[in-house]
Amino acid sequence: MRKKILVVALSFVFLCGLFFVSCGQQEEKTDTKSEEKVSELTPKSAEPEKAPAKKLKAGFIYVGPVGDYGFSHAHDLGRKFAQEKFPWLETVIVESVAEADSARIIDRLIQEQKCDVVFTTSFGYMDDTIKAGAKYPDKLFMHSSGFKQSANVGTYFGDLYQMYYLNGLMAGALTKTNKIGYVAAFPIPELVRHIDAYALGIKAANPKAKLNVRWIYAWYGPDKAKEAAQSLIGEGCDALAFTEDTPAVIEVGQEVTEKGKQIYTFSHYSAMQPYGEDSVVSGQYMNWGGMYAQILEDIYTDKWTNKDMWWLAKEKAAILGGNTTDMINPKFIPELKEAMIDTKEFGKISAYDLVMKRYEQMKQGVDVFEPFTGPIADNKGTIQIQAGAKASKEDLLKIMYYVDNIEGDIPQ
Repeated sequence: MRKKILVVALSFVFLCGLFFVSCGQQEEKTDTKSEEKVSELTPKSAEPEKAPAKKLKAGFIYVGPVGDYGFSHAHDLGRKFAQEKFPWLETVIVESVAEADSARIIDRLIQEQKCDVVFTTSFGYMDDTIKAGAKYPDKLFMHSSGFKQSANVGTYFGDLYQMYYLNGLMAGALTKTNKIGYVAAFPIPELVRHIDAYALGIKAANPKAKLNVRWIYAWYGPDKAKEAAQSLIGEGCDALAFTEDTPAVIEVGQEVTEKGKQIYTFSHYSAMQPYGEDSVVSGQYMNWGGMYAQILEDIYTDKWTNKDMWWLAKEKAAILGGNTTDMINPKFIPELKEAMIDTKEFGKISAYDLVMKRYEQMKQGVDVFEPFTGPIADNKGTIQIQAGAKASKEDLLKIMYYVDNIEGDIPQ
């Protein structure tokens, strides 16, 4: 009897053990399924979403058509350089904008195109750019060639006066009539600075030569430029430089040269030598790419300031040449090597060698060679820069007098 009771008791205990083990296993499976469901909802490798890449949109306003040459074309080459360099940059352009219409175009770029920064690339846009800065305090503006700044308006320019001086050296050495002409757009400091530098180069090579200026009151005016060039040639000028956005002056020089009278011309702002292979001696053009890239990168990285940027030959912005391969047209090198110039620094030296030496000095900086070094007198007899003194950047930005080998007066 006791054995039976013991067997029954042991059986009961065994069954209870199985029951509890079974319950524990069931609870474990349930917990596992719960963990699996949580795991499905929250993957272990989940990463936070990346913020969209920062973008910058820049608008450019040009005074002339982009075309294949000239001032606006050079600016647009610089814009394209920056566009290709920076994947975060988007750009939009408006070309052939009259200076009186710039305010409306700025509004359009800000309000409709949603630009973060607007580049206004003509001197006559200056006041409207300053007004836009006050109107849109959360946007940035950069004005080319001007001198007015505000908290969100900066200025920049790549200046060519050094190259005009070198062109003047060549014109003075080559002229046979001692009469040289210049076709100019508007009487503003930038152009007066270039005309004076050209005249200083002429005087250094040939103190007997005089410069005559024709004002056409147009940045883009091929018909006016052509007429002015023909007038200057008719008065005996056999070398011509210009500030106008087409190769019209060069084409006139080429036509007259082909008829048997050599006219020496100097290309302006882009590679215009192909329009006058028998006339173009050299010229000057701008590389805006590096400057635009620097400005836009500074804006993008929050390093921008409104401090004026002024790039010259040293910064590789101003470049000598009528095309992108020759500093001087090979056709005229022998003649320039034969023309000898007396200098204090180098003694008697060929015009060709003097141009090359001065260009190398300019690349080192204005401390090495500055065309506007006194004594310099205006054509009224007043000393404007004292002997041994150099014009400051501020002086050059405001210059509004003709040096003493230029005939006539600056229009008021």
